[in-house]
Amino acid sequence: MDSPIRELLRSPDFLRLWLVGAFANGMRWLELLVSGLFAWEVTHSALAVTVVVALRQIPQFLFGAFAGAISEALNRKLIVMAALLGPAIVSTLLATLATMGRLELWHVAAGNLLSGMMWAFEMSTRRRMVGEAAGPHRVVNAIALDSATSAATRMVGPLLGGMAFEWLHMKGAYTMTALVQFLGAFAMAGLVYPQVTRRLNLMRIPREIIEGLRFAWTKPTILLVFGVTIVTNAFAFAYSALVAPLGLAAFDVSPALVGLLAAGEPLGALIGGTLIAAGLVRMDRRLAFAGGAALFMVALILMALSPSFWFAFVILVLGGFGTAGFGNMQSTLMLTEAPPEVRSRLMGVVTVCIGTGPLGQLAIGALSDQIGPRGAVIVMAVAGLVLTAAMVWALRRRTG
Repeated sequence: MDSPIRELLRSPDFLRLWLVGAFANGMRWLELLVSGLFAWEVTHSALAVTVVVALRQIPQFLFGAFAGAISEALNRKLIVMAALLGPAIVSTLLATLATMGRLELWHVAAGNLLSGMMWAFEMSTRRRMVGEAAGPHRVVNAIALDSATSAATRMVGPLLGGMAFEWLHMKGAYTMTALVQFLGAFAMAGLVYPQVTRRLNLMRIPREIIEGLRFAWTKPTILLVFGVTIVTNAFAFAYSALVAPLGLAAFDVSPALVGLLAAGEPLGALIGGTLIAAGLVRMDRRLAFAGGAALFMVALILMALSPSFWFAFVILVLGGFGTAGFGNMQSTLMLTEAPPEVRSRLMGVVTVCIGTGPLGQLAIGALSDQIGPRGAVIVMAVAGLVLTAAMVWALRRRTG
């Protein structure tokens, strides 16, 4: 009998969606680290670094719900193709400016904002396509595999980004990302993806989003997903914006080792996600979701207190097991708790929740300029733990 993963990978449409997403995500994380390293090199300001990084992700907060509603009416395959072509063109322009020696920080910041707008549409569209291509009986395994792969790209992307910045500089890094994203858009052209679309009515979108939120209000588990997603992204994942200052200033290592530090948590998430995808680890979905987020925050506190770079790296790997549970169950709970007619809208709301991360990045950057990157990470992680515990307690009271 074939394993669930082998069964999934024999589906040509699932395989295409999975691979395109993997390569595109890897390039996004590569660019995030490279842009942060460039900002630190130019300004030596943690706040400037967090602003540049936040601009890549803030469109998720601004446009995520709108993107989810749009994807219910338009061809989702074309949405994903456009979400790959747009950033590819931006990366080409930045690589050209770098080659000419005219690349400035505001160019990188503007490029992050434009590419981030496309990312918001891709996030709320492709993950739904992955679940539907797998079929309802394989959705948990499909989302687990896609989440594990996402963790792998968050690991490989920064690793490549650190090496690319140190050895190929900005022109080489952006040339690489442009080529990969152009190839991804070309690969998506061959996808066979039947879908039922409805007429696009822009005036109805706000009403449809409100209808989706009204449905969510009746489902405590969906509310928990929204709440913990906001807290984890705003208070925990915000640390990623400080990876460059932490590595270069707090731990005094090279850009290549900064990339390794950024890869620590994703490495743990990859291992944990693979175990879930293979069906080797099974536990209550809500516990894996909220408990995983809490474990990650504890790991961040220990990492910030670490006197050693290598101990900090190991702690982040262990924290990644927590983000594996959090990331896997985030989409799984949404796809299993929500009926098909509201899934895209609610996945769009999840994208908005994820999009609160840049607000946390700006806050942690401002804190870092006052109390240093280590102290800023500790303050944010402790606040996140308190809020997560409060939400779990509120859910138990509501369902009890």
